[in-house]
Amino acid sequence: MAFVRQDKTDELKKRMSALGIREEDLTEKFIHGSGRGGQKQNKTANCVYLKHEPTGIEVKVQQSRSRELNRFLARRILCEKIEEQREGVMSAREKKQYKIRKQKERRGRRSKEKMLEEKRKQAEKKALRGPVSERE
Repeated sequence: MAFVRQDKTDELKKRMSALGIREEDLTEKFIHGSGRGGQKQNKTANCVYLKHEPTGIEVKVQQSRSRELNRFLARRILCEKIEEQREGVMSAREKKQYKIRKQKERRGRRSKEKMLEEKRKQAEKKALRGPVSERE
């Protein structure tokens, strides 16, 4: 893998062997990419599709214009997905997605009423802070 440092590839191989992922278990295909990137993107099959046969996990990566870098990234993402599946814990990526989803979620009717009631109470408190002549 030319675009990735040797120590990173060695680390990835160790991680794969620790998870029990063998190269023979992987189905790798190179697909024509889509999106931005111009002629290089349209002419070359640099999008990497990777499937781990025993688990059925599929990964498709096209982050770079380089096929070799995409191969490395696909394997790394596959390792992350298998770890998530085995350990049952959320990855940093999943946590981020969950947080965004919760932020976009609309408030329920009761929680909205409660929030508005608290705002009214706060407004009444602030009104009491003004001069005495204004309150009467």
